[in-house]
Amino acid sequence: MEYRELAVPGAFEIAPKQFGDPRGVFLEAFKAGPFADAVGHSFDLQQVNTSVSAAGVLRGIHFADVPPGQAKYVMCAKGAVLDVVVDIRVGSPTFGTWDAVLLDDVDRRAVYLSEGLGHAFMSLEDGSTVLYLCSTGYAPGREHGIHPLDPALDIEWPTTARDGTPLTPQLSEKDEAAPTLAEAREQGLLPTLDEVRNYVSSLA
Repeated sequence: MEYRELAVPGAFEIAPKQFGDPRGVFLEAFKAGPFADAVGHSFDLQQVNTSVSAAGVLRGIHFADVPPGQAKYVMCAKGAVLDVVVDIRVGSPTFGTWDAVLLDDVDRRAVYLSEGLGHAFMSLEDGSTVLYLCSTGYAPGREHGIHPLDPALDIEWPTTARDGTPLTPQLSEKDEAAPTLAEAREQGLLPTLDEVRNYVSSLA
């Protein structure tokens, strides 16, 4: 299992070793020791979510108030998605920076994003099934969103599906109504870098 930190500090791509034979494939999707070695603390699993999305479905950008925030360990069990992490921490040198990883049922990579980061993905195939291991449970009063098509972020969302057909972004009403990054900052919704650092350091 190999960990690679993304352009957004606190987010990692995880590449598992796969063992295949005529029966199929086996891999370790999560392992506590390597995770703690890479991230600096253990993962406190509190909830596991699953979403199934048609091609073009765009979910996010989602984040939660810090503390406690919500760290996520994200995998695609079926299909393919472009998974995106956004630095929304006010005061961060990389504020507004994003990075992306292709998650699919071929390479079976995962993405970990720490508390205080924004998360989104676009489905590249009908039936794409995403699993989210979450460090906190669902709490609607402290969960927020940023519009994933915010021009200031300029995220390079795919325009073609895995099979080469054109993609049209499909957003929920909630995500469609989400503020831009600048508006979320003006509204005081975003976590600060110091808040996130203080909370994450308490987990070590």
